[in-house]
Amino acid sequence: MHSVLVVDDDPHIVRALAITLRGHGYTVATATDGESALHAAAQRPVNVVILDLGLPDLDGKTVITRLREWSTVPILVLSARHGSEDKVEALDAGADDYITKPFGLDELLARLRVLLRRNTESGDEPAPVHTSSFTVDLAKRRITKSGQDVRMTPTEWSILDIMVRNPDKLITQQQLLTEVWGPAYVKEANYLRVYMAQLRRKLEVEPSNPRHLITEPGMGYRFVP
Repeated sequence: MHSVLVVDDDPHIVRALAITLRGHGYTVATATDGESALHAAAQRPVNVVILDLGLPDLDGKTVITRLREWSTVPILVLSARHGSEDKVEALDAGADDYITKPFGLDELLARLRVLLRRNTESGDEPAPVHTSSFTVDLAKRRITKSGQDVRMTPTEWSILDIMVRNPDKLITQQQLLTEVWGPAYVKEANYLRVYMAQLRRKLEVEPSNPRHLITEPGMGYRFVP
C-alpha cells in the first residue's frame, strides 16, 4: 500500500483528497503548512508528496528545496498558480510534476500512478544496511534500533545518508559541510561535531566509544557497518 502526504492549507481540498486517495487504497497523511510538512516527511517517510505552493508560512518552492536536501520522494505540485514561470521554478527546485487547480481527480490519480511507477522502476536505492546496533533503510528513510524506529531530523538524515552510501570510506569534514549545509559553511566544523554527537546518542550502544560512526581526527568521519 502506497502512502501519500497531502500538503495544502485549504481544509476542503485536504479532506476531499484524503477521502479520494483512501478510497483508492492509499494511506494518507496531511499537513496544512510547510514546516509541518517537512516535519511529517522526516518522521514518517511516504511514497509521494502532493504539495500546494501557496502555504501560509513557507512558499511551496522553499518546501521543495528543503525537502530535496535529504529526500528523493516524488513531489506532485498542486497549485492555483497557472503561470509558466511558477511551473518552471517549481520543477527546477525539484518537483516531479505540476497540476493546476481546478483539477480532475482522474488526472491526479493517473499522474500519481506514473510517479510511483517511475520511482519503483528506477531501482537505484540501496538495500538496508545492518550493523550490530541499528539498521538503516535509505529507500524507506527509516532507522530501527532494538526493533524501534529512531526519529531523525532532516539534517541528521542528510549526514547519515552520505556516510551510509559510502561505507568504510573517509568522508572529509569539508565534503559533509558542503553537501549538507552548502559551500558557505565549509569551515564550520563545530556544526558537524554537534550533529555527530546527536547521531551517536541515538544510534550507538556506547556513544562515547562508537563502533560505527568513527571520527578520523583532523580529517573527517567514517561509517563502519
